[in-house]
Amino acid sequence: MRWQPLLLNGHIIPLNQTPIVKTLLWPDESACQAFAHHLAQQPALHQALLCLQGDLGSGKTTFTRYLLQALGVTGRIKSPTYALVEPYELTHGDQLLRVWHFDFYRFKDPHEWEDAGFRDIFGSPGLKICEWPDKAAGFLPAPDLDMQLTAHPDLSREVRITALSPVGNALLNGI
Repeated sequence: MRWQPLLLNGHIIPLNQTPIVKTLLWPDESACQAFAHHLAQQPALHQALLCLQGDLGSGKTTFTRYLLQALGVTGRIKSPTYALVEPYELTHGDQLLRVWHFDFYRFKDPHEWEDAGFRDIFGSPGLKICEWPDKAAGFLPAPDLDMQLTAHPDLSREVRITALSPVGNALLNGI
């Protein structure tokens, strides 16, 4: 029998790398906020790619707002649904941190990712947070953390987090 690499969310995981997976329950928004605050304290986050998946209303943008606030973004945090990307430049600790919040919901074809010129941003240092990554399938680099958010009728959220890289492993081990 020949072993095949694992295909996870459209990304190939080598045989020698078993992804770390954690499932959390956020009973309310304060749990989401606390998780975002804790994640923001992880140094590996500054160079990570986070992909957030889930249906409309599952909490992707809410989580992102809490994470950006925990990193020090002040003022209104807009959803990039129409702009596609909202960039942030802030000082976190004593370092400059660049953050890009992407929302690919409006993409009708994955080629739009490349047409929008995002390749250079994804090749540069900084934190990238992507909502609706499946809309850019085949073009988006493999994420460090893949977060699948599921809303429940009681307003709680189930969050399945998969680490897909050494950076992702460091982040998931730190939380």
